[in-house]
Amino acid sequence: MRSLPVRQVLMTLSLALPALASAQTVPGGYPASYASIIDAAKKEKKLTIYSSTDQASAQFLVDDFKKLYPFVNVEYQDIGTSQLYSRYISEAAAGSPSADLLWSSAMDLQVSLASQGYALTYASPELKNFGPESNYQNQAYGTTLEPVALIYNKRLVKASDLPATHAAFATLLNSGKLTGKLATWDPEKSGVGFTLTEYDNQVTKNFAGVMAGLGKSQAGLYSSTGAMIEKVVSGEALYGYNIIGSYALLRQQKVPDLGMRFWKDGTVAFQRVAFISKTASSPNSAKLFLDYLLSRRGQLVMANQSLIYALRGDVAGKATRVTLTSAVGGAANLKVIPVSKALLSNLDQGTRATFLNSWRKAVKGN
Repeated sequence: MRSLPVRQVLMTLSLALPALASAQTVPGGYPASYASIIDAAKKEKKLTIYSSTDQASAQFLVDDFKKLYPFVNVEYQDIGTSQLYSRYISEAAAGSPSADLLWSSAMDLQVSLASQGYALTYASPELKNFGPESNYQNQAYGTTLEPVALIYNKRLVKASDLPATHAAFATLLNSGKLTGKLATWDPEKSGVGFTLTEYDNQVTKNFAGVMAGLGKSQAGLYSSTGAMIEKVVSGEALYGYNIIGSYALLRQQKVPDLGMRFWKDGTVAFQRVAFISKTASSPNSAKLFLDYLLSRRGQLVMANQSLIYALRGDVAGKATRVTLTSAVGGAANLKVIPVSKALLSNLDQGTRATFLNSWRKAVKGN
């Protein structure tokens, strides 16, 4: 058998190494062609993300993503849901530099942007691991399964006094015992606050009683979960209603006096929605990050470090679909908001005005 000259062997290896390097970085189960996305991402300057996910929670994900793709320069901007929407719309209209990927808890606003043609159509290799209720036309993807909860100050509220159902909560609110001691969303100022409050109205039988009780107790109205958690931790408020459970769970790690309870008669859960901008400057880097969020690895980081409730069913940890289903008393009690065009009814001016008028009358008395 004739051996090849050393020079020819070295040349053959040098040609093969780049392909091997790319192939080695393709995640397991992904097509070999995914290497082209990775290679293209290496040529992009930076990945700009607009997100309503708190930096404290998201940093675990960004750091782990960088371990996989150290060549991606991530610029993560933590922005409120309504501001995120209006800023992106304004930048798009002006043709200004903007986000490559948008990740927000305001599901209706995200689907609205996708339906208006702002989202890139992209079939993620992770698509097979999620149900149709978590995907809008391969453009907007649900990434989490996050419950809303009743939070309370353990130093000031006895466990025996905690309401387990909305009916019991409405009774407590209307008793006059919580005057000035409750925090909840202002749906007129917060995108996610509107989504959660309006869906609560759809699925909760006693919501009219709850709204009346919020008014009677002179509930404090806020546009962020962080502000409401602080009110409860400080003791200024005894309870926080419809608080994003992920943020409360993360805060409990440092504040053991912060309690959290899910409703036994139906707990609303939303999906944090991500999409790639159709005009992204770094579309390939954005694809890598979206796929990472949907991957088992990314979801494990969510469940065990970020403590954002993971959407996938094959993930073990503290904040998972399995632990959440158990905590709410079974799958039937989990009222998941689907990523669908039905969310657009929230943005219909007539529908929105009707709901906000009834909410305003009950809660604000005007």
